[in-house]
Order: sequence, then C-alpha cells, then structure tokens
Amino acid sequence: MALKTTHPVLGPRALNRATLDRQLLLRPAPMGVTEAIDHLLGLQAQNTKPPYYALAARLDGFRPEQLSALMESRDVARIVTMRSTVHTHTARDAVALRRLVQPGAIDRELAIFVSRKGLDGVDLDRLADTARVLVEERPRTPKQLRDELLPQWPDADPQSLSLAARCLLPLVQVTPRGLWGRGGQVALTTTDRWFDGPAQEAADLDETVLRYLGAFGPASVRDMQTWCGLTKLGPAFERLRPGLLVFQDERGTELFDLPDAPRPDEDTPAPPRFLPEFDNLLLSHADRSRVVPAEHRGRTWTGNQAHRVFLLDGLLAGIWHLDEAKDRTLLTIEPFAHVTRAQRAELTAEAERTLQLMTSPGIPYDIVHAE
Repeated sequence: MALKTTHPVLGPRALNRATLDRQLLLRPAPMGVTEAIDHLLGLQAQNTKPPYYALAARLDGFRPEQLSALMESRDVARIVTMRSTVHTHTARDAVALRRLVQPGAIDRELAIFVSRKGLDGVDLDRLADTARVLVEERPRTPKQLRDELLPQWPDADPQSLSLAARCLLPLVQVTPRGLWGRGGQVALTTTDRWFDGPAQEAADLDETVLRYLGAFGPASVRDMQTWCGLTKLGPAFERLRPGLLVFQDERGTELFDLPDAPRPDEDTPAPPRFLPEFDNLLLSHADRSRVVPAEHRGRTWTGNQAHRVFLLDGLLAGIWHLDEAKDRTLLTIEPFAHVTRAQRAELTAEAERTLQLMTSPGIPYDIVHAE
C-alpha cells in the first residue's frame, strides 16, 4: 500500500505572514498603481471607494488622484469578473480575466436568471447582439438598457434582461463612474469599444494560477476556485506541480506556492491596516482562517453588506466607520475585543496615515476609539 505523501506544514501564522506579504500589507510598497493592480489581479469594486482605500493600505504615498487618472485614460476600468462581482482591473485583465472566468460564476448567474422564468421566450444570442449595438452606440445605464430591450421582449422581466446582457457581454462601467470626488451613474459599454488596441484573448489558465499564487499564496486548489468562481482547477495545478513548492496546512490540505515567492518568518511584525469593505484579502480563500479568527467569523457583514475592517497583528480585529461631512471627517475604530494601549496607539497612527492620504487638504479629521 502506498504511503500518503507528506509535505512541510505551514501553520496559520506562517500562512498569514506569507499572504500579507503577497498582498503588500506588511509594509507600504514602493510600487506604481498600475503595477499594484496588475500584481493583485484586480481590486474588489462593488462600491466606488474601496479600490482607493485598498491601494492606500498597500502603497507608499498613494494619492486617490492617481487611480482616477488611470481610469480616465482607460488604463484601468471597472467590470464584472471574479465571483460575478465588480472589480477594478488593468485594461488587459479587464478583457483577459473576464473571458477566462466567464464559464464560472458569471454563467451560473445567467443560468439563475433563466431558471426564474424571467427570460422565457428570450433568444439569448439575439439579446446579446441587440444589447451590444445599443451600448456601443453610446454608453447606457442599466435602466436605459432595460427600456430599450423591453419592447422587443415585452413579456420578459425587465431587470433580468439588463442583468442577462451584463452576463453575456463584457461591459465596462465608463467614467465618470468610480472617479474620486466625482462619480456618476453606472453607464455601460463593451470592452471592445472602451479600450484601444487589438482584442485580448482569454487569460491563460496556467499563467493565471501562477499569478494567483503570487498574490494570494500559498494556496490550495479550492482557494483559487473560491477566488475566481471556476471549478475543476485540479488538472491545472497538477500540470504545474513539478515547478511549484508544495506544503500542507495543519489539516493536511495541500498548499501550492511559487518557489521564489516570499514566505516571511511567522514572527515578522504586521502593522495595523485599515481595509475597505469587500477587500479581496478576506474573500479569496476557501479557508480564511489565515486572516479571520474563528471567533470573528461572520462579524464583518450585515445582510449582504460588508463592513470596513482593520487588522491587528495581521488578523481581522474589528471594523471601522467613516463619516465624511463637508467640514470634517470622523473615523471611528470599533475593535471586536480589548486592545492594549500600545495597539491603540498603533491603530491611531495608521488611521492618521490613512486619513492624510485620503482626506482633502484643509479638511480636519477626528479619530475615535469605540470600546
């Protein structure tokens, strides 16, 4: 009988430090905004401000105007990709990753709309062709798209029509939506119309596995499947196994990693970090215990709305609130458990760093600890 293969064990703290390093959260990274978004394979962007705060937590000297400028120049854009949710991606990934993950959560979401019978009698190919003509003629809001589609399928559910079009087509949220301090309604056009240059093919799966490990590893097959919404990724990891290092967690789950990726000592200091709602650090592993202590699981959500969170010693430790009035900004820190005087001072310093980056010059701010 063959003996079960064993691999070096990485405990939760070692996994935590490795993941934080890949996520640029151990120290402010001297990295450009485009480079960071590319390295992280995008930033969760279900709301407009999270990508800005995600970068503020990770980059040295980040200013929100930098990301806005890249959105206006169309070097980055907002689009539905992983887990059928909105992400901010580089132009290349907005096309290539979208095409790669289409057969996953995006197609499953489309199947849900079809199963609800809201699209009875709707030819999906014709719907996609019709919607493409409309949004490429000029960007349209979801309501405008529904209003244009409904006369052709009057018995269909109006919302299902526009949501199905979003699944069928790679639709970018055009600016000014998502710009810092400006914003606007969601208006959609295709990636073909929004980006210049030749059309990108779908991202190569094996290359994407390696990129995922570089940003989120060490990780299991199920971890990556959770991140991207695809299934049956085991064969891709097996193809790559000869060039990867293989570890296991304390439960015996295989964890794959790049040979030259950083794996800091588990005692490496991890300063506090203030993360936005829906940050990918908390959403991109099947087993989130490397960042989320068991006693705090589920505490960062109310219904389907995520809260802003902060880390202490690399672990989820509480939530934070931001109240932005015209003449003053208030940041409230709400820990899940008692914090020491030293931790309180570190949290205050990181909150000040965040506010100095993200608050307009001349607007005063206050930091309050709610304990």
